[in-house]
Amino acid sequence: MDELILYTHPMSRGRTARWMLEEVGLPYRTIWLDYGTTMKAPEYLAVNPLGKVPALRHGPAVITECAAICAYLADAFPEAGLAPPPGSAARGAYYRWLFIAAGPVEAAVIDRVLGVTIAAEQQAMVGYGSYDAMIDMLDAHLAANDYAAGDRFSAADIVLGAQIGWGLEFGTLPQRASFAAYAERLLARPAAQRARAIDDAAMTPAG
Repeated sequence: MDELILYTHPMSRGRTARWMLEEVGLPYRTIWLDYGTTMKAPEYLAVNPLGKVPALRHGPAVITECAAICAYLADAFPEAGLAPPPGSAARGAYYRWLFIAAGPVEAAVIDRVLGVTIAAEQQAMVGYGSYDAMIDMLDAHLAANDYAAGDRFSAADIVLGAQIGWGLEFGTLPQRASFAAYAERLLARPAAQRARAIDDAAMTPAG
């Protein structure tokens, strides 16, 4: 089997990719990078010209972007059961929420953090419309569903769950009961706990 290699930093979106790898449950190797140095070095820019993490190498394939990494791994290792069957209604929901998490949710949150104000007349140009509309949509969906694609955990929950967990921890999402219950449900998963422990340990200075 081709080797799986994760390029990451312990305080980055690479945490999401690691969680997915832990859910897949196969061996992989980590290459740790630092902001501004090895992440911008020619060796890594040959992997991701943007100089951003995470990136995943699987044999000849190189995948960047958390949602793409999660979708790739779910398809590459279907025995892990992290994506609904192709052509099913659940697969449609899976794609929908996987890309809502990667697109409108992240964009709305980052705009809010950066102080970007979207005027009412500009909302038609923005994928999420308004921050409040995006929050209400998430709240309604998670109040009615245990998981993003219905009643079963999938890779979409890794991407959406990472967004919501991060948002609750750092205050970029409001404290809604549905968000807290969803985050608690996902963070109780053994793979999520293993992934967090690996990255937290990498943040601790030796000695």
